[in-house]
Amino acid sequence: MTVSIEGNIVDVLNQVIYKGIITVEGGIIKSILKQEVTSTNYILPGFIDSHVHIESSMLVPSEFARLAVTHGTVGTISDPHEIGNVLGIDGVKYMLDNGKKTPFKFYFGAPSCVPATTFETAGAVIGVKEIDELLQMPEIVYLAEMMNFPGVLHQDEVVMKKIQLAHQYKKVVDGHAPGLRGEDAKKYISAGITTDHECFTAEEALEKLQLGMKILIREGSAAKNFEALIDLMHDHYPNMMLCSDDKHPNDLVVGHIDQLVKRAIKKGIPAMHVFQAACVNPVKHYGMKVGLLQINDPADFIVADNLSDLTILETYINGELVAKNGKSFIPSVKADIVNNFNCNKISEKDIKVVTDSNKIRVITVEDGQLITKQLLTEITPVNDQLCSDTSKDILKLVVVNRYNDAPPAVAFVKNFGLKEGAMASSVAHDSHNIIATGVSDADIVAAINLLIDHKGGVSAANGVFTGILPLPVAGLMSTEDGYIVAEKYELLDKKIKTWGCTLQSPYMTLSFLALLVIPELKLSDKGLFDGNEFKFTSLFVK
Repeated sequence: MTVSIEGNIVDVLNQVIYKGIITVEGGIIKSILKQEVTSTNYILPGFIDSHVHIESSMLVPSEFARLAVTHGTVGTISDPHEIGNVLGIDGVKYMLDNGKKTPFKFYFGAPSCVPATTFETAGAVIGVKEIDELLQMPEIVYLAEMMNFPGVLHQDEVVMKKIQLAHQYKKVVDGHAPGLRGEDAKKYISAGITTDHECFTAEEALEKLQLGMKILIREGSAAKNFEALIDLMHDHYPNMMLCSDDKHPNDLVVGHIDQLVKRAIKKGIPAMHVFQAACVNPVKHYGMKVGLLQINDPADFIVADNLSDLTILETYINGELVAKNGKSFIPSVKADIVNNFNCNKISEKDIKVVTDSNKIRVITVEDGQLITKQLLTEITPVNDQLCSDTSKDILKLVVVNRYNDAPPAVAFVKNFGLKEGAMASSVAHDSHNIIATGVSDADIVAAINLLIDHKGGVSAANGVFTGILPLPVAGLMSTEDGYIVAEKYELLDKKIKTWGCTLQSPYMTLSFLALLVIPELKLSDKGLFDGNEFKFTSLFVK
């Protein structure tokens, strides 16, 4: 079948735009003719999300693809370490198999840090043997983010062996080193680690660029670093990319990498520089078999009405029209259910905190950031117990081991804004135990037990209302239509906000409060964790 598309052809590789006709045969661009045409539309390479955890969309890969193509995304660099932490190497293979059921170009990595640390309970281990097996697979194109930067700095034997294997198989190594500067940054990069998506200041990103790293500008549902980093693209666009990292389903319905492209252009970054970061750089860095509008390339491209507002009219993958005017043509496919969920319900007595001192350490969240701060403050006990205190916007935070029965870990968190009710999730990076916060112990327990009943999901409860979005695939993803999942998630998100939550993405923020590898203070199923000192710490300050 031969298809011809005409318009203004945006040749990003050669930094030129010209009128012409692209002819596609068998999914490949067979010819590009420069000539006058009547169409005023623009044809440009499809967008790549250069670092994303598909699981955070709460959709299996095939459903993620259905939504993403409507925004001009044709491929992703995907780290499956969320499902890897739950199901190990079998979880990674699940993602590969499901992704192959669509034309979308998923490129998966081998999760380098499963479990992320030894200070939490995960459902599986992906060790050196498993990394070796994964890296030998052609579908695995890189070693995914090396979060254990202390292990790199201290030359941990297992960590270094995983990096060595990636180099042996000629596959790139992704980084994750928030706040790492100076000699430590040099040492980390010298191990052969090529990217970082965790920079939250321009100074940090510039230093890493100057040391030879490629920097990814991240703007997801929780972590938002676009404003801090975008000005660097003026001078450093050859070594920058765009990514979402984590994108919840309701946000994915609205937009994807196209949103970052539009914002960058409106910030005054030359369009060709933005397109290089969004389209070309990921393809080149990871060796993706994604077309870049050259003869004999796969016919992967998008059609837009202009290069400023950039309304995506059509998306093509291998010459197949997969989306038009916001409608996806990728069909839903049947997805198997796999899981690892084995704990019993809890009761209010399980999360009581008997006072040992009125002064405690409190996790302080920052909207739009994964980093947290540590606050030392006093809470007035009630019947010799510490409870949520809405007058100070301090709520009880609970993490429950979902892989086997164990006493819950309890701490306190500030800046959620809840005045009533509770929220819970089995999406809790990186080990994905159950995490919950709320105003009353009764509501916290109700929200947690809803998840245990359904073996995963996100939930809300306030004594009158109870609601859940079940996530039966590893407690992380739904098998339902992506648009339906987005609607159900949106309802819960709005409910939490009517109860007073002031965060832009409450469930996403909650899900990162167990992510120990990002400072400053977090909570695992084993206890309160100091991310700066990389060790457990006490709730009470004496």
